[in-house]
Amino acid sequence: MLAIAVPAGLLIGLSLGALGGGGFILTVPVLVYLLHQEPHEATTGSLLIVGITAAAGMIAHRRAGRVRLGPGIAFGVLGVAGAYAGTRLSAHIRPGLLLSLFAGLMLVAAAAMLRRRRGAAGQYVPAAQIRHDPDAAAVPDDPGVSSSRDGVATAIVDGPADAAQVPARPMAWQQPGGTAAVGRGLKIVAAATGVGLLTGFFGVGGGFVIVPALVLALGFEMPVAVGTSLLVIAINSAAALAARLGSHVHMAWPLLGVFAAAAMAGALAGNRIASRVDASQLTAAFTVLLITVAAYSLTRSLPGLV
Repeated sequence: MLAIAVPAGLLIGLSLGALGGGGFILTVPVLVYLLHQEPHEATTGSLLIVGITAAAGMIAHRRAGRVRLGPGIAFGVLGVAGAYAGTRLSAHIRPGLLLSLFAGLMLVAAAAMLRRRRGAAGQYVPAAQIRHDPDAAAVPDDPGVSSSRDGVATAIVDGPADAAQVPARPMAWQQPGGTAAVGRGLKIVAAATGVGLLTGFFGVGGGFVIVPALVLALGFEMPVAVGTSLLVIAINSAAALAARLGSHVHMAWPLLGVFAAAAMAGALAGNRIASRVDASQLTAAFTVLLITVAAYSLTRSLPGLV
C-alpha cells in the first residue's frame, strides 16, 4: 500500500503546486480504486490529506504575500456550518451513489478548468495563464495586458517577468457599504456555505469553486485568490474532519500520513514545474485526467445502482 501511496501523493501534490488548485479532487478516487478503501473511509481520509497539504501550501503563499488572512478566515468560518451539514448528509448516502455523485463533481471541475482556460481577452486573467512561482509575483503570459471583470480591474506595469499588478480601483471587500455591499455579503455567505457543504460531503477542497468566488465576490487578484483559497480549504477540512471523527470511521493513520507527506513534497516540486512549463498545457492535461477518472468511476459505480 505504501508503494502506491507515495507516487499517488506526489501526483496530487504536483497538480496542486503546478496549477494552484484542483489536485485535491483526485484524492478520493486514489484512496478508493488504488488503495482499496471504502468510499466513506476514503472521503474522511481525504479531509486529513487535503487539510494538511492546504495548510502547508498556504504558509508558502503567505510568505510570498498572497494570502488575505482576515477575509480568508471569515470565508472559512462561514463555511463551517455547511461542512458540518455536508458531513452528516454524506453518512446517509450509499457508497455507490456517493462515488457516482463524486464522478459528476469531477466532470464539473473539468468543465470549470476548461472555461478558465478559454478566458477571452478583455476579461480577468484566467488561472491557466498565471504561472505560480512562490518566489515571484504571478503575472499573465501576455505582458502589458490590462483586464477587468465585474468591475474589478488590474494593469500589468511595463511587462517584465517580475511586474507587479496594480489595482485600478479598491477591491470589492474594501468598497463602502450600501445595497451593493449587502449583495456582495449575501454572495459571500452563499459561496462559503456551498464550499463548506462540498468539503463535508465529498471530502474535497473545492478550490475550483473557492478561487472564482474570491475573484468575483471579493475582487481578489488571481494569485491572491489561489493563496487565500488554501486557507479556506484548511479551515473547512478541519471542521468536516472533526465532525466525522465521532462517527466511528476507520482511519489508516500511517498510510494517510505517508500519503500527506508525499503530497506536500509534490506540491513543492509542482511550484517549480509551473515556472518552467506552459500552464495552459498543464491545465489541459489535468482536465483530460479528470475526465478519464470520472468516466472510470462511473463505469464502476453506476452498475451497482441499477
